[in-house]
Amino acid sequence: MTIGPGHEAAQDADRPPVTIFGPDFPFAFDDWITHPAGLGEIPPERHGEEVAVVGAGISGLVAAYELMKLGLKPVLYESSQMGGRLRSARFEGAPAEVVAELGGMRFPVSSTAFYHYVDLLGLETKPFPNPLTPASRSTVIDIEGETHYAESTEALPPLFQEVAAAWADALETVSFTEIQDAIRARDVRTLKKLWDALVPLWDDRTFYDFVATSEAFSKLSFHHREVFGQVGFGTGGWDSDFPNSMLEIFRVVMTNCDDDQRFVVGGVEQVPWGLWNHAPEQLVHWPAGTTLATLHRGGARAGVAAIARAADGSFAVTDAWGHTARYPAVLATCQSWLLTTQIDCEESLFSQKMWTALDRTRYMQSSKTFVMVDRPFWKDKDPETGRDVMSMTLTDRLTRGTYLFDHGDDLPGVICLTYSWMSDALKMLPYPVDQRVRLALGALKKIYPDVDIAQHIIGDPVTVSWEADANFLGAFKGALPGHYRYNQRMYAHFVQGDFPPEQRGIFLAGDDVSWTPAWVEGAVQTSLNAVWGIIRHFGGRTFAENPGPGDVFAELGPIALPD
Repeated sequence: MTIGPGHEAAQDADRPPVTIFGPDFPFAFDDWITHPAGLGEIPPERHGEEVAVVGAGISGLVAAYELMKLGLKPVLYESSQMGGRLRSARFEGAPAEVVAELGGMRFPVSSTAFYHYVDLLGLETKPFPNPLTPASRSTVIDIEGETHYAESTEALPPLFQEVAAAWADALETVSFTEIQDAIRARDVRTLKKLWDALVPLWDDRTFYDFVATSEAFSKLSFHHREVFGQVGFGTGGWDSDFPNSMLEIFRVVMTNCDDDQRFVVGGVEQVPWGLWNHAPEQLVHWPAGTTLATLHRGGARAGVAAIARAADGSFAVTDAWGHTARYPAVLATCQSWLLTTQIDCEESLFSQKMWTALDRTRYMQSSKTFVMVDRPFWKDKDPETGRDVMSMTLTDRLTRGTYLFDHGDDLPGVICLTYSWMSDALKMLPYPVDQRVRLALGALKKIYPDVDIAQHIIGDPVTVSWEADANFLGAFKGALPGHYRYNQRMYAHFVQGDFPPEQRGIFLAGDDVSWTPAWVEGAVQTSLNAVWGIIRHFGGRTFAENPGPGDVFAELGPIALPD
């Protein structure tokens, strides 16, 4: 595994990096997709056969790209926008690099399978301006009406140092360092032993339970827990996640998802669009120069309205305009709720236990509001204090997180005025974009009374509330206590050897099927799982020197808790 141009990992050079290697399923996806042998092969007599791919987000496009390389013909259906939640909004008339990232915007370097495709497309990345990182220059933490300015963690008051130390100490009680060491070494045996012991202990317990009952935090005040929830560590506050299963939080921190993050210069939607237009160097069956775009004659099909089993055993997929086509296999990468709300999906295609898992998926709300400004004015210095006039801001006010994107002194800047989740996101839901901007500016004025942000705004603001979009119904999954069993069913669904015939041939992928919702690596890894399943469904095989995820799933797969 390598970290390609523009996103060198800030890791200890003497040790292997932490990657999203497990912990539930410690399979080296990055090695599988870069092995010179390739992912496998499809019987020649089946070359050119079609596979329906529902959803042209990153998981759909990764799977379609790899299936095309194997000689199959993926047929993408998309009801909204190519790229899904990798959505980069352009400001009218602005240079190409000046964008608002409405969905995924910060990508940890531990996402090695995702960065394989970033590198393949030759895209540039830069450090994301998270709080208290060099990329943010300076950070302001505003809580309970008191404002703290810092250019490093060490400059914060003791209260914040105590919170950070307590969090680090609490994590050590669940083998944090040992698990990270096993991930670095890709020591499967040790990693599974340590992680599998945590699953039954923490599946039923919340993030808040872990914090409140930890010995490290119990020595401190309630206010310390409150501060941790409001402004947190790393990328910001954590109280929106407090009701979630603690297992979900363990995965995030143990695989460094919340650390060493980067953004894609010019917008992350270049990754899905790039895969749509990229001609692979090694291609089976199709002529050189073939791309997903040329296979589709330029455009994906309309969104899917129905999926059913036809009389001949194939899948009948009907689009929004009533056109029905038949396929030997289907890959559904849409949010799982859409299979019961937007798509008339024949019930017999999944077991009742699988339907329960799909329906019990719980999505988190998310809202962002962006403005473009004439220049990165926040770098101006206050003549009295010598500080930046405005900083990356974490607060308990309704803006919660405010991020500053500097494209150079001679180009417009972008401010994410407010990035909030759950109840904080719902506060924005009823309001149009202009009112959202006014609310955010009003909150920030209390933090920066001498800064007139509005005078710098140019162009029209951009906003999103993912829960209000009928094609998504939420931003990403947030598993509740007791949801491990549901996740295990969805994740393991690509291994279909023991399924009854009526349930074979339809596959699932996407970050809500993965163990790491909200992180693009989960979407990529589950799409690669589905590619393995489709190879097998078509009678194909992987190579002995490069076994795929399904080949080792019985040995390395996530443990199954009793029902």
